[in-house]
Amino acid sequence: MKLIVGLGNPTPQYAGTRHNVGFEVIDIISDQYNIEVGAAKYKGLYGKGKINGQSVILLKPMTFMNLSGESVVAAANYYKIVPEDIIVIYDDINLDVGRLRIREKGSAGGHNGIKNIIAHLGTDEFPRIRVGVGMKPPRMDLADYVLSRFLKEEQDKMILGYEKACKAVELMVMDEAAKAMNEYNGK
Repeated sequence: MKLIVGLGNPTPQYAGTRHNVGFEVIDIISDQYNIEVGAAKYKGLYGKGKINGQSVILLKPMTFMNLSGESVVAAANYYKIVPEDIIVIYDDINLDVGRLRIREKGSAGGHNGIKNIIAHLGTDEFPRIRVGVGMKPPRMDLADYVLSRFLKEEQDKMILGYEKACKAVELMVMDEAAKAMNEYNGK
């Protein structure tokens, strides 16, 4: 079983912001595979289903970004899912809008949600899909930037990025992370 986690912030005011790309990808996967993500447990909203015959849990932590690890570890512990079977999807300001970077492990790279997950799991050895949201403009506060919405000219690139992230998840649940990296990294 794989735990697929999309990071974001839980209240409606954050919907559609750069920081909520993980939630957006989970919503698309939910629609594509008819997995309802509506049950409240593990400090998040979750749903169980199958992707390409593989059992998965989709999870949207409702803890706010900086406490995402609380939700991830609660679900992982309950279902006895090892870190290597947890796929985390989140925003990255160091990547161009809509570009992906997939890794099987690594540091938090300054992302507070990932820092918290690493702290709660006690390891950085879990796969992740970073979805580029673009660099913040000079003199703009980072928090204001990641909580801003995409510009009209960025939206098509983000839709393609979400689609590629979903396809990468499909490969990763089949234990084909290397293939996902080859196919989608930097694209």
